[in-house]
Amino acid sequence: MKKKPVSIRNIAEELKISVTTVSFVLNGKAKEKHISKELTKKVLEYAKLINYRPNQIAQSLRTGKSKILVFMVEDISNHFFSKLARIFEDIAYKKGYKVIFCSNENDDEKSNELISLFNFRQVDGFVIVPSPGIKDTIESLIKDNIPVVLLDRFFEGVDCNSVVIDNEKASFDATVHLINNQFKKIGFITIAPNQTQMKGRLSGYVKAVNENGLNPITLEIPYDEVYVGKGKERIKNFFDEETGLDAVFFATNYLVQIGLEVFKENKPSLINDLGIVSFDDNDMYKIYSPTITSVSQPLVEISTALMEILLPLLKKKDLITEAPHKIMLNTELIIRESSLSKVM
Repeated sequence: MKKKPVSIRNIAEELKISVTTVSFVLNGKAKEKHISKELTKKVLEYAKLINYRPNQIAQSLRTGKSKILVFMVEDISNHFFSKLARIFEDIAYKKGYKVIFCSNENDDEKSNELISLFNFRQVDGFVIVPSPGIKDTIESLIKDNIPVVLLDRFFEGVDCNSVVIDNEKASFDATVHLINNQFKKIGFITIAPNQTQMKGRLSGYVKAVNENGLNPITLEIPYDEVYVGKGKERIKNFFDEETGLDAVFFATNYLVQIGLEVFKENKPSLINDLGIVSFDDNDMYKIYSPTITSVSQPLVEISTALMEILLPLLKKKDLITEAPHKIMLNTELIIRESSLSKVM
């Protein structure tokens, strides 16, 4: 027979004190409520003796707070998102919050299903890397007074809190770096730009080549094709057709991985012959041969900004009148061997 869980009422009856007094002690308010140290110690020791565990569901219903946040990204296994999630979790934990992580796979149906589920479970707030078609869902969260911060990308025309980077500037600067190192036919491989972060990266690249009298050479791969093998095929065909390329700029780290596989399987010399830049850094780039130049996003700054926006929202009852905070951060170009001039 399953043992019935112990409640604060059981503790109160055993110690012959009020339920309210037990509640104050167990919630860390003994000093504030002028409860003696002796009684506080007595309550805590007895709670420990009987292995008391608070009913989190009842507690959240009573306080209106679950102390749980949702961190929804495109793919939690992606190096960038997983490192970011780990830093955010540490910051949230120190503030008294636990974090649920999930991946929406850039799929609107899955995004909506997860948001609906966690909203029903009354989590306190959301950090969301939104898939392309959930604009209405985000607007509904805002109207329902639910704290939400968009990460990595945003919806134009929606007044929602967001933390992003200056994708256009980052891409422009990285492309100019290649041009300054004597690369003239620079390919740009990206996910089809139907979201703000990819639009910015493509725009920065095109602006840089145009301003320097060069021609843009692009490959845009639909997101859905990347994980079903077609992305690899598209990249192979791109290099087969664009034989005059002297450099390539990959718009995400997972495209770099696919590209390097293509090089190894079809023409290993390309990794040394081409100038290469990755958007997003990876620890492995330091030990590749050659080491790979990357646009590094400020993970700690991003995570800190997310929490700095979210925390005040979690404590307010009326968010509708709150002006949204929109933070844009800069990246760092980490220059390694792969983007150095090949001209002798």
